[in-house]
Amino acid sequence: MSLRTKERTITRFHFPRWVDSLKPLLGGGAVFGGLYAVVVLTFGFAPTATDVGYMPRQPIPYSHALHAGELGMDCRYCHTTVEHTAHAWVPPTQTCLGCHTNIHPNKSTDTANPDPKDKLNNLLVAATSGNPVPWVRIHDLPDYSYFNHSAHVTRGIGCASCHGRVDRMEEVWQQERLSMSWCLKCHRNPEEHLRPLDKITDMEWRLPRDEQLALGAKLREENKINPSTDCSTCHR
Repeated sequence: MSLRTKERTITRFHFPRWVDSLKPLLGGGAVFGGLYAVVVLTFGFAPTATDVGYMPRQPIPYSHALHAGELGMDCRYCHTTVEHTAHAWVPPTQTCLGCHTNIHPNKSTDTANPDPKDKLNNLLVAATSGNPVPWVRIHDLPDYSYFNHSAHVTRGIGCASCHGRVDRMEEVWQQERLSMSWCLKCHRNPEEHLRPLDKITDMEWRLPRDEQLALGAKLREENKINPSTDCSTCHR
């Protein structure tokens, strides 16, 4: 094959010359696309955009505003493990029936075939079948993050500091970001949230900022509270 034939064979697979004029546009598009991707990933997947305000529909319309607010039920009546274990378990069906066997004006008389109009229909179905109520988790940390409820509750961090005023929520939603920066802010300055242990579940307990910081500093010194900011504390 002659040299000229080789050149023709090679040039046959080249792009047309007018494609060269597109290079500036392609370069600009690549830069713009990269910036756009960064913006979307930064703001679109930030906790403030994906988690705060998350309020899934639950299988039973349980009102915290009624139970924790109007009736004044203590959080620990249902979330019995919060002071002793890492997880604040949701109550079993029998805990609900402990009250609603007697307190329920619209209760179906036939538990095997409960009235579908009954608001607690799914509770009766669960009690009959033996299966748990399929509650939807709201505050769901990533698997790579470790959080221990008992370590916080027994040291003076109240429920409202993380979950907000659930006693005013008809349906519970996620109020805080639960991001790493949000957690670290509290670990570095716990005085802003420390309270007496008998006020842990008191949703209405609140002090003016100056008084809170003074009390928090006192409680921190008395109880030797020095939260770790090492990575291994939460990422195990």
